[in-house]
Amino acid sequence: MKSNYVVPLIGLVLIGGFIWWARPANNSTLPNESDPHAHEAEPISSIAADTITLNEQSHDFGVISMAAGKVSTNFSLTNVSSSSIRTSKLYTSCMCTTARFIQSGKESEEFGMPGHGFLKPMEGTIAPGETVQIVVTFDPAAHGPAGVGKIGRAVRLETDKGALEVSFTADVTP
Repeated sequence: MKSNYVVPLIGLVLIGGFIWWARPANNSTLPNESDPHAHEAEPISSIAADTITLNEQSHDFGVISMAAGKVSTNFSLTNVSSSSIRTSKLYTSCMCTTARFIQSGKESEEFGMPGHGFLKPMEGTIAPGETVQIVVTFDPAAHGPAGVGKIGRAVRLETDKGALEVSFTADVTP
């Protein structure tokens, strides 16, 4: 009888370990989808300003229409320090948002929200003086008719020097 429990127990341990491994290191600054006011928070970054500079921390798409389809913006990051920065994870605050990382002309696969599929690692290095891009795409139709109104979303890049968060806002119309 005891052997009937061993296989399911091993399966649960493996699944639990996989979920633990795929989690973000610290997502406490990302908005909570169940909190309607959570998307109003300003982006929080723990990377020192003398390490990375940004073309902008937050982007405002203004008024956008669900019917017009997806919109994108590009955040440029430059390593202004004298040492390399190792990247580890890139993820978004909502399933309606995806992010891609562009470095040396090569574009990564899409990264999304933790809990909506596997959170892939994004291991790489940003050399001193190097500029990289994070291309953020928002699908205003992802939440259906309930998704109209003012929104705010965040994208977080985790590195060995700390976390960097960029954000965007929009006023979604049907």
